[in-house]
Formats: sequence, C-alpha cells, structure tokens
Amino acid sequence: MIHYTAIGKVMGGLLMLLAVLMVPSILFSWYYDSRDLMPLAHSGLISGGFGALLFFSFKREDNLIRKREGYLIVALSWLFMSVFGMLPYLFSGTISYLPDAIFETVSGLTTTGATILEDIESMPVGVLTWRSMTQWIGGLGIIVLTVAIFPLLGIGGIELFVAESPGPTSDKLHPRIRETAKRLWFVYVGLTVLVMILYRIGGMDLFDAVNHGLTTMATGGFSTKNASMAHFDIPFIHYVAIIFMFLAGTNFTLIYLGLKGKFNRVWASDEFRAYFTTVLFFILVLTGPIYYFSGTSFEQAFRDSAFQIISLITTTGYVTADYTAYSDEMVIIFFMLLFAGASAGSTSGGIKFIRHLTFVKNSLLEFKRMVHPRAVVPLKINGERVTGKVITHIMNFLLIYLAIFVIGSMVMSFAGYDMLTSFGSVATSLGNVGPAVALVGPMDNFAFFSPFAKLFLCFLMLLGRLELFTILVLFSPYFWRAN
Repeated sequence: MIHYTAIGKVMGGLLMLLAVLMVPSILFSWYYDSRDLMPLAHSGLISGGFGALLFFSFKREDNLIRKREGYLIVALSWLFMSVFGMLPYLFSGTISYLPDAIFETVSGLTTTGATILEDIESMPVGVLTWRSMTQWIGGLGIIVLTVAIFPLLGIGGIELFVAESPGPTSDKLHPRIRETAKRLWFVYVGLTVLVMILYRIGGMDLFDAVNHGLTTMATGGFSTKNASMAHFDIPFIHYVAIIFMFLAGTNFTLIYLGLKGKFNRVWASDEFRAYFTTVLFFILVLTGPIYYFSGTSFEQAFRDSAFQIISLITTTGYVTADYTAYSDEMVIIFFMLLFAGASAGSTSGGIKFIRHLTFVKNSLLEFKRMVHPRAVVPLKINGERVTGKVITHIMNFLLIYLAIFVIGSMVMSFAGYDMLTSFGSVATSLGNVGPAVALVGPMDNFAFFSPFAKLFLCFLMLLGRLELFTILVLFSPYFWRAN
C-alpha cells in the first residue's frame, strides 16, 4: 500500500522550504519600497503555515518512502509548488486571472519561460524577483534540493532523487546520494552568484543582474525586460549569457569534475563532445546567413547566431534577435532545435543529447548487425556497454515524446489555432524552451491562448520537465495496485 502519511510530511517540508525561498523577493520588495511587500509576505506566511501544519501532523516513523511514494511525491511537489507559488501573483493583483497565474507559475517552475505578461516592465520588483526565483528553484530540480536538506528533518531522499532524475545516466559524485545533491547545488549556487557579478560588471543594475543571474543558470529565460536580453545592447553581457547558458546546459557532474581539474574526464564524455560539436557546428553554419539577412556587422551576426542557438538548445529561451525574421529555411532549423535539449544532469529541458546519441549510435550499429547477424555488436557510451534495458527505455521515450507532440499538436489545432502555432506551442512547452515559431515566436507571448489551451500547455510543461515517465506512470493501473 502507498504510505500517504509520508507523502503528506514531505509536502509539508516542501511548502516550508517554499516560504523560505520567498524571502529574497520580500527583501527586494522592501529595499525598493515596492507595492507588493505585503502580498509577498502573506504568501510566505500561508505557504509556511500550511506546510508546518502538514509536516508536524505526522510522526517521524511515518517517513517510509519507497519507489511509488517517490514518484507521487515528485509529481505532487510540482503541483503543490505551482498552487502556492502563484499566490504572490494573485494577492498582488499583478495576475488576477487564475489560468494566467497557473500558467506563469508552471512556466517558471518548469523553467519553460513562456509568459502571458504583455508588459513585464510594469510589474513590481518583488513579484518579478519571485518570478525569476521560481525558475531558479526548478532549475536543478526541487527534489534535488530537498534531498540535500530533508535529512536534517529526518526524511530520506534516494527515492525522490531517482524519481526526479529519471534520465539514462547515473553518474555520481559521491556514493551517498545526499552528498551528490549537495555538491551539485554548491556548483549551481556558485555559478549563479558568479554570473550575477559578471552581469553587474557588464552594466546591469543590481535588480536586473540578480534576476537574470537566477534565470540564466536555471536555463529558464524569464527576463525583467519586455525585449528580453535584446534590451541590453552590450556585447559583454551577451557573451556572458552565452557562456553561462552553455555551462548550465552541461552535465553538472562534468562541471564539478572540471572545477577539480579533471578535464580529461570531461572531454571523455561522449555526450559532452556531441553537445559541444553540435553547438559549434550550428553557430558556424548559421553565422553567414544571419550576417546576410540581418545586415549587421559580422561580429554581431556571430553573436546573435551563438546566442540564439545556445539559448534554444539549452532551452533557456532568451532572445537578442527575432530568428523568425530570417529565411524560412533558417526558421525550420531553429524549430528543429526545440527538440534538441542539452545534457542529462543539467538544468535544461528537452530530449537531451544522451538520448539522441544513443539512438544514432544504435541505428548505425543496426546496419552492422544486419551484415553480420551472428556477431555480438554492443553499443558503448563513454566506453561502457549500454544494456538492452537502457536502449529500450530510450527508444520508448523517443517514441512517446513524438506521439505526445503529434497528439498535443492535434489538440491545440482542434482548440482553434493554426498548424504552425499548434506545432510551436506544443514543441516549446514539451521541451521547456519558451519561444517557438508563428504566433508564439521570440517577440510574442502566450496571453492570447484560451484557458483550456493554457492549462493543457501547463500539463505538457510538467510532462516534459519530469521527462514523461514520472507523470505517465501515475496513469498506469499497475502503479495503484497493492503489492
């Protein structure tokens, strides 16, 4: 049977943590004498109070968390965070329509970066800081954070970590899962602070530097400006964003190893080499056409090319130029990048390069198996043999991902939207990217969608962020059957 008391206790701990994470936005509101101070404070008190009620209602011996509880906790944690995370919008009146508040919150927590706001710069500073904070919370995963903290509360975490990170890799920095989570978060926090400092040096004020630092490392893409990063027409800021978006799309285990000076192990990663070479290839290929169509200097064409490509591949969603204004062929390329995703173990969404790499390698080896049917031709990633179970899991993932994209596009089309807008909105929501094509291009927003469409896209965002299976398993009858 499922231990619902353990689930309730964890939900309580998460909501108390959410209340603590609202403090920076409250401090910004107080510092800038913003009108949203009390709404933010009330949101924190309600989240913390309800969380404490749940947490202290259950005894410590109720903390049994197995695999099924882990999946439920992960799914419910994103739901609870979304419900309580939208309170600042509702209480401040900045987003008073419930479907819009849900959409903005889910888009933040899943680091999608799609927005319904039509005038971001008119929003109060506290709410904007909370909006950025939701992306930073979701960046490396709510549960990865709680795995590092919950042992202090007497709650184990390995099942949560497994459910939160269902990808095909299992790299560990430390044999204890809690230490792994802690070290990943130290890297995450350190890089976030560093990019904030560099943005400040580059010319952003404190408020903008903090907010863009939060959303850069989260590969989220929320900005405090209506024009996104195009507002800051400063090459230094753009290059800082390019470098840190790329880092945020890198497996954080490899970043940790790089900081320890183990660069040979970083380059030994097949996924990292594929990620690096793919990014470099598209930058070199598209710089020339962008230079031709935009009429800008070659340096800016290179910068725009690198920025847009890395932003889309890492699913960050920042923009410095309208890539839909180029040729149709280039728009198709940018649309294809919505399905890339960066590295497993990073803050990016999407399919991830490890899955693409496994699919391509296995497909090529299949030709060799056809020619030599009796030969044993194993698939190897990073020099290690990939088991049939992992290959099957990846193939199933890719097939289900494609099926959801097709079905989701049909749903959006039946809801009354044109084909390109339907394709774009579903692709960008499922991949947690942000901008797409047609009516949801880099210069547009999602405000025009109907309440049904917004809620449906929210479901796709959560589905993509938790890599399909963590959510879909809850719809399986096998999950709910007693042991």
